[in-house]
Amino acid sequence: MLALVGRCGTLSPSLRATKGTTKNVVLPGIKELTSVVGKTKDSLARGLRLAHTDIKLPDFSDYRRPEVIDANKSSKDSSDGRRAFSYLLTGATTVVGVYAAKTVVTQFVSSMSASADVLALSKIEIKLGDIPEGKNMTFKWRGKPLFVRHRTEKEIAAEEAVNLGELRDPQHDKDRVLNPRWVIVLGVCTHLGCVPIANAGDYGGYYCPCHGSHYDASGRIRKGPAPLNLEVPFYEFPDDDTVIVG
Repeated sequence: MLALVGRCGTLSPSLRATKGTTKNVVLPGIKELTSVVGKTKDSLARGLRLAHTDIKLPDFSDYRRPEVIDANKSSKDSSDGRRAFSYLLTGATTVVGVYAAKTVVTQFVSSMSASADVLALSKIEIKLGDIPEGKNMTFKWRGKPLFVRHRTEKEIAAEEAVNLGELRDPQHDKDRVLNPRWVIVLGVCTHLGCVPIANAGDYGGYYCPCHGSHYDASGRIRKGPAPLNLEVPFYEFPDDDTVIVG
């Protein structure tokens, strides 16, 4: 770009000269000169120098619509048709652009999604027949401990009878389980992320020895610094002996 500006700068004196005038000098053979150059005698007598008048402008008639070629004819009669074509071309271009943008965004988002092997690990299938009544088993799910507890009838009745007004994070036992016999929660303390101990604590549920948080058999916080109940992940029972978490 700087080189182009430099080249144009060297031509500036010549360009300025074409806009100037010459002295009104009558030369011999002026008629022959005017006939050759194509200028009139009056033009030369006035001293006007008309430069670049011999340059032919390009003709774009082949690219123009027949309705607007004639400069003396009004173009209002064909304005509706030309406007409709412009709208159609603009609409078609917009549709193609939106579709192309959608394809690019879809490909970009899909490239960031989890792969098939990662999705396979997002769910875990647990056989409930392997967990004795009154016991808790720990599984690894998405890098976190998962507690699956097989409650007894006594534990179910005790947790359903708890007064919600006594709870720090009020939540009824029926809202935390799909089947009263099974409690499925993440084994991560809601205080600082420690792993509680199952079948321990003042309420016979879970106990976090790090800072003394006590949870009941429904995973609800009852005592200690933890602010919330243990998290309940999404799960479903495809049959009476199997649960799928995730």
